[in-house]
Formats: sequence, C-alpha cells, structure tokens
Amino acid sequence: MNDFQHHGAVNLERAVIDQQKAEELVLIQGLINDHIGLEGPLLPLLHAIQSAFGHIPATAHAPIAEALNITRAELHGVISFYHDFRDKPAGVHVIKLCRAEACQAMGGAAMSDAILAKLGLDWHQTTRDGRVTIEPVYCLGLCACAPAAMVDGKLKGRVTAATILAEVGA
Repeated sequence: MNDFQHHGAVNLERAVIDQQKAEELVLIQGLINDHIGLEGPLLPLLHAIQSAFGHIPATAHAPIAEALNITRAELHGVISFYHDFRDKPAGVHVIKLCRAEACQAMGGAAMSDAILAKLGLDWHQTTRDGRVTIEPVYCLGLCACAPAAMVDGKLKGRVTAATILAEVGA
C-alpha cells in the first residue's frame, strides 16, 4: 500500500466514524427533546439513552449536561451512582446474581464463584467475545426461592451455576 492509499483509507475510516457519531448525536438530541419538558428529566432520559444504545455513550454527556444545565461532573456522578447505568456496552447476555443474605445462605456465594471462574470474569466485566456480562445485585425479591438471579431481564429462582451457564450457552 502506498502513502496515498494509506492516507485515503485512514480518511475514509475517519469519515465513517464521523458519520456514526453524527447519527448517534441526532438520536441523542431527539431523546433529549422527548424528555426535556418532563419534571426531573435526567433519570428517564438516561434510561432512554441506555435503552437505545445499550449504554450511555460519552458523546451523550455534553448534550445532556447542556440541555439540563448541569455540569458533566454532576452527570457523571449520577451515571456512576446508579448501578444499572453502563458506560460501555453490555454483553449479549447479562447475568445479575443476587448477593443478599438469603441467597448467600442458600449457596449463592459458591454459585457466584463458580460462574465467575467458569467465565474467567470478575464482577462488572464482560467476556472478551462480548457474549456475557456479569453483575452483582442486592436482592431480587425472590428470597423464598434462593439463590436467585436475573438473566437477560428474566427472574430465576433456585438456580445453580450449571443452570445459569446453560442459559447463556457457556
């Protein structure tokens, strides 16, 4: 590849990235416009953006902060405080394992350890292939059916490491 071809390829790549960012910003601005009239629009707006993108992209921070007249630091504080908000895309499958006392008493800690070990992950991580994200939660309301988990938004009771791993094809 000569110098001209190399620079042409780099410029084309930049143009594609710029086009993707522009499309992302149009969608973000539309979501802001949909929520700006609400009382207390920040949390519903963040949920809408995460629903649209699977996470809250960094490109959303400046437009949100400007529209709601808050600092980016305040926005970051809200995003990082609420555990359901992500700054990176989650895996295809999201496993949430209960870490509350009832689930721990029924073997939840050992189950969690087995799942983490099998996937080669720690909490809040995603497998390299992007298939599975694992997160701790503190009570799913299924204490009578402990240990409990949520897989791809569906509650599961009396789970084992094997049933959870089978659910996500791991």
